[in-house]
Amino acid sequence: MTICKKMPLDYASYQVDLGQLEAAIETLEQGRALLWSEMRGLRTLITEPIEEDLPLAKRLAEINQELEAVTMSIAPSRRLETENNGTQGSDGMDAFGRLFVRQRKLLEERDALVSQTQGRPGFERFSKTPSFATLRSAASHGPVIIINHCEWRCDILILLSDAPPSLIPTPEDFFDRASKLKDRLLDIRNNCGLDSPEYDLTLGFVLSELYQLVGKPVIQRLRKIGIPEQSRIWWCPTSAFCSLPLHAIGPIPPTDEVKVKPQYISDLYICSYTPTLSALIESRSRDAHPSGNSSLLLVAQPDTSLPDAQTEIKIIQALSVQVTSLVSEDATSSAVVDGLRGHQLVHFACHGTLERAKPFDASFELHGGDRLTLLEIVRSRLPSAEFAFLAACHTAELTEASVPDEGLHLVAAMQYCGFRSAVGTMWAMADVDGPDLAKHFYKSMLSKKKKGIPYYERAAEALRDAVQKLRRKKKISFERWVNFVHYGA
Repeated sequence: MTICKKMPLDYASYQVDLGQLEAAIETLEQGRALLWSEMRGLRTLITEPIEEDLPLAKRLAEINQELEAVTMSIAPSRRLETENNGTQGSDGMDAFGRLFVRQRKLLEERDALVSQTQGRPGFERFSKTPSFATLRSAASHGPVIIINHCEWRCDILILLSDAPPSLIPTPEDFFDRASKLKDRLLDIRNNCGLDSPEYDLTLGFVLSELYQLVGKPVIQRLRKIGIPEQSRIWWCPTSAFCSLPLHAIGPIPPTDEVKVKPQYISDLYICSYTPTLSALIESRSRDAHPSGNSSLLLVAQPDTSLPDAQTEIKIIQALSVQVTSLVSEDATSSAVVDGLRGHQLVHFACHGTLERAKPFDASFELHGGDRLTLLEIVRSRLPSAEFAFLAACHTAELTEASVPDEGLHLVAAMQYCGFRSAVGTMWAMADVDGPDLAKHFYKSMLSKKKKGIPYYERAAEALRDAVQKLRRKKKISFERWVNFVHYGA
């Protein structure tokens, strides 16, 4: 398994060494977030072949739906449960074995139909992995910074929409330094706790080291190639960097001798993340919903452990958009899924939980012990979804022992099921920060000055504005403001 996880990173590093930057980017795209990529392919609407061969198009759509259901049934976190509860049938196989065989047969039939379609003039690239010419459109709204964290050779590639990729070489100890930063941050968090002085000192050290390792050369290159400050930029990390706060790199040394407050990369650029280039392209592929007619679903579970949630609820309910509230006993998993289908925006204010090595069991805690899991979100189809604010713990955090390049967390699930853009948290969230962050975030995102810009495109800047306000509070710790991240368009 370890070798399989490293192969795309290793091969991409080899291609970079040969000067084949475009091919390296294609390789990294094909080797990351394999489950999301496969699932996204299953949901791709088959429109072009319909006019020529309706039965073929219909059967492809049916197979894709069946494959999606089977794939979710044999997700790794469900596999042990299926094996333990399954009984052997007359064929000598348990439930998991039968699902696996069914998946293989469906894949074989789909591959045959896809080959048949590709044999027609004009459909040669039907259902094939995207070419570099397609992938570069991910940078149409700003550069995408890809970091290949590979043991043999590490590289930083800046993807641009109108120029060749820009390569930033890295020092020989880049791999080891990044790995140690990730391990050190996780060890201190587990052993000392988020609100400990030790973790705050460690996080500050990590941000400073990341500036020297990544931030400084990236900022220098962005300036050299003419990317103005306050532009949007996207981070597309691999391996250890999937757990490191690239959006908060700093402090950045001042350019003059005048004393100023510490600056971080988010002061210079509006930072977002994307698990893959295809995910970012997909988030922009549909027509935007008119920003003036959007409605927001509020999902909240105030209790004694979340005393500030009541204030956060009032702030959301007072917004200048139509708000539907699912609070306390009204917030069941079925009610939330139904509500998500009818709203463009959603705000969660509740507990978020992780299960070690079980990414599909990551969930939002709802009323009476009910949970909305990542798996249930993935199964949803939300064609009108635009933006999700996940004001809960661990929503953009990878579970321990999970594969980092698969990006299996709640924010990615929201993006996959239809949301173009989402805000989440890298670890546990301080309840006290919910009301202020929500107030400043929505004040920026719903500003009339941004009229005509879809809400999902406003979210990254709105989060940056709200976090800057949070940073100005007295005695604010690093972990409280570094925690929040933006994914998507």
